This record gives sequence, structure tokens and C-alpha cells, in this order.
Amino acid sequence: MSVDLVHTGLAGQTVGVLRELVLTGEIAAGERVNEVGLAQRLGISRGPLREAIRHLASEGLLVLTPNRGAHVPMVDNDGVRALFELRAALECATARLAAARRTDADLARMREVSAASRAAFTTGEFPYRLDLAFHGALLDAARSPLITEQVRLAQQRVILLRAAQEVAFSHEQASMDDHDSIIAAIEAHDGERAAHVMATHLDRVRDQLLT
Repeated sequence: MSVDLVHTGLAGQTVGVLRELVLTGEIAAGERVNEVGLAQRLGISRGPLREAIRHLASEGLLVLTPNRGAHVPMVDNDGVRALFELRAALECATARLAAARRTDADLARMREVSAASRAAFTTGEFPYRLDLAFHGALLDAARSPLITEQVRLAQQRVILLRAAQEVAFSHEQASMDDHDSIIAAIEAHDGERAAHVMATHLDRVRDQLLT
């Protein structure tokens, strides 16, 4: 990964770069963050790096251990189930709210991201950013800032789990189909249908992680 930091907003940029390294699996689950090496690589002092580490620890993407530094967490099956219980409760509610509150602009944005996901997938890629972008567009349509904040934290932790796995073509194809079904339900103002598809979608992702 190529990294280029400028000094304006250094702390925020360092958080963004470190988050990228964790979510893409470049710093793998169970691996310790090498503060000295990473600070040298980024061309910064360890101060802003440690601030970024504390920030990601507050989001659950890193674990701080006294006298041992920070490492990327590993989650067992019970942790996966608990995370998806939270995510399902929040995102099914999001789907219902989006069906009630969406605008034409919201629908256009969801369709745009869905199309971009399919275009990227034909090249053999399914960037996590596009998955986040779809769910982000859904959150924007729901217009519930408190739910949005919590969903985004939960989504990051799911991406962290998926970073170490090779995802099957059939799974990603099904996920994109789910996205389109959710869009159709939201366009029809059918909140229950949107929530049902979301629940099925999240169950599939959970089961894929558990296997």
C-alpha cells in the first residue's frame, strides 16, 4: 500500500491510514502494531500514531494491552454471533426507516453504488468500500444519526473479520442481489420487505464467517 501523509490534519490522516491497514488485513488479526516501523514508514513521530491507535481502539478495531502495545483483535464464533445480533437489530430498523423517509436522490445514490459494485466485481474485485458505500447510502436515507453512528462501528468490525477470508463468488453475487432487492423494497415504501431482505442478507454474511 502506498502511503503519503501531509502535515495538515496529520492526526486525522494517520487514523485513516491505520484504519485502512487494519481493514484490508495488511495488519492481520492477532498481529501487533509495530509502532517504530510504522512511524518510520509514514514519516511521522510516534505521537500522532499513538493517538490514532487509541482512536481505533475506541472503535474496537485494535486492542490495547498494558506494556505490550496494540494488536488487531481475533473474534471467536460467539463474538461473531453477538456482533451480527447487534448489526441485524440496527440495520433492519434502518431499512424500515429508509423505506419511510427516502427521497428520489437517495434511491439514485443506492442504485449508483449497486451498479459500481457489479462493475468492480466483473474485474474480480469487491472492494469493501463499495459495500460500505451501499449501506452508507441506506443509512443516509434512514436519517437517524444515532443509528448511523453505531452501524458504522459494527460494519467496520465485520470488515475486519472478512479481511482474512477468501469470499466465494456465489456469496458476493448473492449480496449484490440482496442490495438490489432492498432498493426495490425501499422504492415501494415496503419497510417490512426491506427489513426481511436485510435480515436474510446479514444471516448469510454471518454464516459465511462462521464457516
